[in-house]
Amino acid sequence: MISLLFPGKAAKSVFDIDYQALYNEGRRGLLFDIDNTLVHHGDDSTPEVDALFERINSIGFRTLMLSNNNKERIERFLKNIDADYIDEAGKPDPAAYLEACRRLGVRPDQAVMIGDQLFTDIRGANRAGIDSILVDFIRLPGEKWLGWHRYAEFLILGAWRFCRGAAAMCKMPGRVFSILNRLRKREILFCDISPTTYRISVEKENLKKSLRDLKSHERFAAQRTKELLPCVASVHQSNMIRRAPGIDLTLQQNKAVNMDLASHTFNHLVIHPGESFSFWHCVGPTTEKRGYKKGRVIREGKLVPGFGGGLCNLANTLHLLVLESPLTVTELHFHSDALAPDEGPRHPLSSGTSVSYRNIDFRFRNDTDQDFQIISLCKGEMHYAQLRCEHALPYTYQLVEEDHHFQKEGSRYFRVSKIYRETRDPVSGALVGRDLIRDNHSEVMFDPSLIPPELLRSSDS
Repeated sequence: MISLLFPGKAAKSVFDIDYQALYNEGRRGLLFDIDNTLVHHGDDSTPEVDALFERINSIGFRTLMLSNNNKERIERFLKNIDADYIDEAGKPDPAAYLEACRRLGVRPDQAVMIGDQLFTDIRGANRAGIDSILVDFIRLPGEKWLGWHRYAEFLILGAWRFCRGAAAMCKMPGRVFSILNRLRKREILFCDISPTTYRISVEKENLKKSLRDLKSHERFAAQRTKELLPCVASVHQSNMIRRAPGIDLTLQQNKAVNMDLASHTFNHLVIHPGESFSFWHCVGPTTEKRGYKKGRVIREGKLVPGFGGGLCNLANTLHLLVLESPLTVTELHFHSDALAPDEGPRHPLSSGTSVSYRNIDFRFRNDTDQDFQIISLCKGEMHYAQLRCEHALPYTYQLVEEDHHFQKEGSRYFRVSKIYRETRDPVSGALVGRDLIRDNHSEVMFDPSLIPPELLRSSDS
């Protein structure tokens, strides 16, 4: 059965396991695989691994290396580690696991197997009635081919995570019934059930986005050139670090790091006629591995830390640049533009553009007959951006906000206004066009006591 391949728990590495918690649960014996669990295949132990075993032994654990390798390789690894071993163990044969428990003087329910392979380490532990912890296998930089069994393990781990989530729900039949009933009545969405269903929904939307892009044959801008186009279409600059009551300065500083990393991906990018710009096509995933830090993100209606947080500010600046040009916005999403009190005079659309990798994107298309170029630089705490072009633009563009105020609705507060883009003749100043950009109704996500009293109205006024 596939369940024999399911681990009890999973961890990123042997260094991420809470050994004290295991000891407090009554565990007394730890069985370790060596290759790709503690060190890369064939390597000697490291000072970090040696120190880890000193700490594990000081807690009170008895340890044993359970390996399919030969005696010489294991003894070389154990040069600085006080632990027993069984060589050529024949994993997943359960006999070696039970022999390990006998040597350590523990019952199977007091032991834990820690390894990186489902088909050997975890399967053997399950057959012997021993709990297990699967760790990510150690992979060298640039190592591409992993072996077919690794790809099979990815699929099995996906099934394990799904079954674990389903099992947790089945332990609460009343809650499950309630959720199904609310789904039937359309009171909640599938993505609202749990973090797992939310991730499933996000991945579904990501897949749909990729399929739509493939079908559309949209041409995304990719050429970057050091030469600047001669004319400046629009300019914007902003302070990346906001200092206001209730704002975490560390998250603001992390936001500046994130904006700088992302800016480099499209600085000097040229958008030729007929080409499109996609924020995520340029920026890519905002992972810790790529250097991104935790900034503020909006999740389930709340401001929380998240990797890549703050990039909405960068997308918002690009949106402002485009609004002062004849370029065509093709995908745009908004979140609240009342995340923090205004700093100084109110500027319409100073925030509010929303992006989230990769299905919530900001995109625009060049439907003109000339090239446009994005310049985006971060210096100190400031972000500077320009949109440049080959020839002077035939019109000027301006944002106008009307009836800006805050209002209380029940126990919640909202920023309310209408924001228009006006197109004018640069010589006569005559109004050529007026388009509603945003009918703003943004929930206030800062302390409402900081709302200027003169801007606060009741909802029925």
